[in-house]
Amino acid sequence: MYVRVVPYDPQWPARFAAEATRIRAVFDGELLAIHHIGSTSVPGLQAKPVIDMLPIVAQIERVDSFNEAMQRLGYEAMGELGIPGRRYFRKGGDDRTHQAHVFAQGDANIERHLAFRDYLRAHPSVAAEYGVLKAILAQRFPEDINGYMDGKDAFIKENERQALLWYRALQRHEMPELSGS
Repeated sequence: MYVRVVPYDPQWPARFAAEATRIRAVFDGELLAIHHIGSTSVPGLQAKPVIDMLPIVAQIERVDSFNEAMQRLGYEAMGELGIPGRRYFRKGGDDRTHQAHVFAQGDANIERHLAFRDYLRAHPSVAAEYGVLKAILAQRFPEDINGYMDGKDAFIKENERQALLWYRALQRHEMPELSGS
């Protein structure tokens, strides 16, 4: 896979919305929510032009029954692909356009993804730093997705830790009835 980081495209939210509508039809009855995550969900952030989606379902085991319907939408079903409890779908092969990271309600990965996204949205300087890092790594590793991903790892881990603390504090503040029990 060729690594390409491009300037933010204001069409990314619309591309997410259109694809989310198609996925809702496939997962009808099982889907609880679907979120736009990843760098394309952060206004102004440079990104690989791949729309990351986070469908949340009631029961992860039922997702496998939707593989054929997802294939009809152009997705390749990849199973857990290294993350227990996830079902991963990708669209576009080596020129990937969309990815769906499906988790069951309550999975800790949901909070992790949403916290990181919201943290970057609320902290433009951190998002800008991340965008610069991604652009540098894409130039350094244009044909090495693993090198690119490894290069982002320390930044993501540190900022994800900060994001979770921030997100949880925000949740307690915005929903005080949850903090008392």
